[in-house]
Amino acid sequence: MIYTKTGDHGTTSLVGGTRVDKDDRRVEAYGTVDELNSHIGLLAELFRPMQGGYFDELKTVQHNLFTIQTLLATEDEALYARLPQLDEEEVELLERQIDTITDLLPKLHNFVIAGGNTTGAQCHVCRTVCRRAERRIVSLARNCRVDDVILRYLNRLSDYLFVLARHAVVADGKQEHLYTS
Repeated sequence: MIYTKTGDHGTTSLVGGTRVDKDDRRVEAYGTVDELNSHIGLLAELFRPMQGGYFDELKTVQHNLFTIQTLLATEDEALYARLPQLDEEEVELLERQIDTITDLLPKLHNFVIAGGNTTGAQCHVCRTVCRRAERRIVSLARNCRVDDVILRYLNRLSDYLFVLARHAVVADGKQEHLYTS
């Protein structure tokens, strides 16, 4: 059964069973990562027919985001320690992917305005939701333990999504929309 009715009065369970309000900072943080994960799922499907392995890269990102969601939803330290952790290697992998994509792009001299094509626009939606998730996690980290690797990963992920947006437009033969004052 999908419905339990336990959340009907504005509370939800963390990993381990602790009940908290649905607007708790922890819920806001992992809920925003969940939203990002859904947007990444759409983005992956947009990349599925394209060359370059971006579909597979984005599926890896989704798995990493699910790990992050689980960690953020866990306040019990003993339980937290037994969960799968986000590895620093995942941050380094994103850095290598950013470098590879950047080498395919023309130099940038202006700010980029989201758009160019549907895939590029969706990359920017993902990037901005990623930045919001990062802000929610920074807020959570003021009062709760958050591993530094989670913030590094999300910071790098937003950079990855930026260069991926540019690549999606350029590889499609479209012009990037650049901001001019």
